[in-house]
Amino acid sequence: MGLSLSELRDSMPSGGLFGGGAWRWSPEPLKLSPSEARQIMSMGHPLARFQQACDGLYRRSATGKLPEWLAELLDEGKPDWLARLQREPSMAEQFPRVIRPDLILTETGFAMTELDSVPGGIGVTAWLSQMYAKAGYNVLGEANGMVEGFRSLLPTGGTVLVSEESEDYRPEMEWLTTELGAAWKVASAEEYEPDGQALYRFFELFDWESIASSRRLAERAATGEIQITPPFKPHLEDKLWLALLWSPALKKVWEQTLRGSHLKRLRQLVPFGWVLDPEPLPPHAALPRLNAHSWDEVADFSQKERQLVLKVSGFHETAWGSRGVFIGHDMPAAEWSERLHAALDQSSEQPWILQEFREGRRIEHPVFRDDGSVEMMQGRVRICPYFFTNDAGQTKFGGCLATIVPADKKKIHGMSDGVLVPCVIG
Repeated sequence: MGLSLSELRDSMPSGGLFGGGAWRWSPEPLKLSPSEARQIMSMGHPLARFQQACDGLYRRSATGKLPEWLAELLDEGKPDWLARLQREPSMAEQFPRVIRPDLILTETGFAMTELDSVPGGIGVTAWLSQMYAKAGYNVLGEANGMVEGFRSLLPTGGTVLVSEESEDYRPEMEWLTTELGAAWKVASAEEYEPDGQALYRFFELFDWESIASSRRLAERAATGEIQITPPFKPHLEDKLWLALLWSPALKKVWEQTLRGSHLKRLRQLVPFGWVLDPEPLPPHAALPRLNAHSWDEVADFSQKERQLVLKVSGFHETAWGSRGVFIGHDMPAAEWSERLHAALDQSSEQPWILQEFREGRRIEHPVFRDDGSVEMMQGRVRICPYFFTNDAGQTKFGGCLATIVPADKKKIHGMSDGVLVPCVIG
């Protein structure tokens, strides 16, 4: 078993995939232990339940059944029409049909840094799964798990709407729809006029003003005239929920809303987090786990104390691709203080969160040099499993993409010196 560099490059679809294949290649998939693989493949149902619970909490807050601050926080920065629309009773049972957690492989397990409901990489993962399966590897999800998972979203076919903001992902979606057959196609989100087709929305909701038909699509989806996934629910595209999971004010609500085993699993996965709020604390209060009475104190933390990650929450052009992510101990003290205070100043129109930093564990993996020879690379890994929810409401595992970056990188995301491979049990 094993693939050559020429086999991989020569098999690349004519239209490319993502970035024209501008990543490094490996002769073999990433090996996971049986326990790690089991954990990953069984995450779909708890994560789907978490998204449903988040939506339920938001709706209860919006109707006054829970404190109003929660819905108000989640609506900050969103247009009024979109905030109102997601509260419509007809939207209650609409949830993202693709779930992709971003998991950092650490010394003690997995740390979930994001839960993406409009994820890229679907076509890339599908193609890589096919390539490595043909070479004899038993890839997680098998050769066609990704293709069939995506087919289950709109089983009779549909149109994938790709925006200019998401243009880098167009080639992989064009390849994927070709695999799915003639009933599927890709269209420009900006130029699309509703034609009754079932739709897959491949654009972030912060970009709605660039897309002339977005409001009409949202309103027609709310009335059931058209089928579109992911739904127009901007609060589910916020990272805020990863911090709200740890909010002391919501502790009992989470315990009442989620099954105990699911809540325990989520809290093992999600690093502790805080929503940035500039309001002063009462005299005897402290920020949980930070042992600080104010954000000014956090801004003055030493490098050792700054094992923290600052993130823009969502509904913003920097909220994807690690562009709105700042690692506390990886920047000078003055810049850390400036970034934290800038985030606090923005909080009324653009929420930010802070999370504990989880270090990726170092691994060694074979990587091709440009001449086709192989070297061993010291790296850290992000694992992205994909789960698809079919028309019957069943959430199934489709496949898994590993991104391996050089060990000196603190942020793990798609980059030219990163390696993309599927996963196997090894």
